[in-house]
Amino acid sequence: MKILFLTHYYPPEVNAPANRVHEHARAWVRDGHDVTVITGVPNHPRGQLFPGYANRWLQEERRDGVRVLRTWMYVTANEGFVKRSASYLAFMLTAVLASFRAERPDVVVATSPQFFCGIAGALVGALKRRPFVLEVRDLWPESIVALGQLRRGSLPVRLLEAVERALYRRASGVVVVTRAFARHVAARGVPESRIALVYNGIDGDAWTPRPPSPELLARHGIGGAFRVGYVGTLGLAHGLVTVLDAAERLADPEVHFVFVGDGADRARIEQEAKRRGLANVHFTGLLPREEVPAWLASLDVLLVMLRDLPVFETVIPSKLFEFAAMERPILLSAPKGEVRELVENAEVGVAIDAEDADALAAAIAALRREPERARRLAARARAWAEQGFRREALARRMAQFLAERAA
Repeated sequence: MKILFLTHYYPPEVNAPANRVHEHARAWVRDGHDVTVITGVPNHPRGQLFPGYANRWLQEERRDGVRVLRTWMYVTANEGFVKRSASYLAFMLTAVLASFRAERPDVVVATSPQFFCGIAGALVGALKRRPFVLEVRDLWPESIVALGQLRRGSLPVRLLEAVERALYRRASGVVVVTRAFARHVAARGVPESRIALVYNGIDGDAWTPRPPSPELLARHGIGGAFRVGYVGTLGLAHGLVTVLDAAERLADPEVHFVFVGDGADRARIEQEAKRRGLANVHFTGLLPREEVPAWLASLDVLLVMLRDLPVFETVIPSKLFEFAAMERPILLSAPKGEVRELVENAEVGVAIDAEDADALAAAIAALRREPERARRLAARARAWAEQGFRREALARRMAQFLAERAA
């Protein structure tokens, strides 16, 4: 099967959309499929080109057997609604133009979180007269309304909602990453036969348990501490001030908090930590994805954070599966919803209410006091991730759905 995949993000960018598309594409190539990805030049989240790349009209490379066509981008940091929207719109246009360099596929796939990429996918599918499948990784525009970036009922939101409905109608199939997303799509008129649930998951070769890295810990001066880590995008969706509140409440010099990553909220969080004089809070900045497993292995508790907003009752952060695969204790701070149900039903971590700093501080202290309990949770999490969320099996499930829609 020839698959043409459009995505705004792709490695060497290290966010969740980039990782999911790359790991699926790589698995499809190993299974004998022909995969071409259309994406932009890598610059997320800082709006700075990655080393070795220039913002030219079109560049081509091979990555793990996947043909990658990179288009010119309007390069901007992942902050500010207007500039980001301009970047999304520019990619929508350049992706359609770049598709003329791709052979006619059996199926065209485009992924959210933003729908301009989906529009490009629908247009490419029409131009090449091939089925179009939309992957929904985030509920747009629900999430941007929830985060206060646009007002519900405003003209831009009404337009985006119209685009959402049109894309669902146009798509031959819709791939979603949670049960709640499937219900959302079905409620907008898409038959269940055209919806496939494909969870996020793990690359079983990359995410494996290992000892902490003494060199890494020594370099950052936290070798003797109890280490609590937030690893991933430091974005508006995560309520990371709550982590600072918990650090302040614990007031224990032997408990260190580490933020590994970058994002739209990093500057604010870092400035707030300095303002409060939190000497036990550290920021690493953006790291290459290959360095992340060593950090995960070197942290005593891994945080999965979501803000206390109804839209986040529907999501399952992809980092949950990677943390579980690394056999590390997971502390989830989230509203009651699908991710809380997963963690609590499988007993693979500690779950508390979202944006509750007192509960977060208490849960961290409890895991520090009870290392045997933490080890049991971590071992159960590893088995859970291995049994149900290996990327190879999930990629094959999605490929089967794509083949059915292309038939």
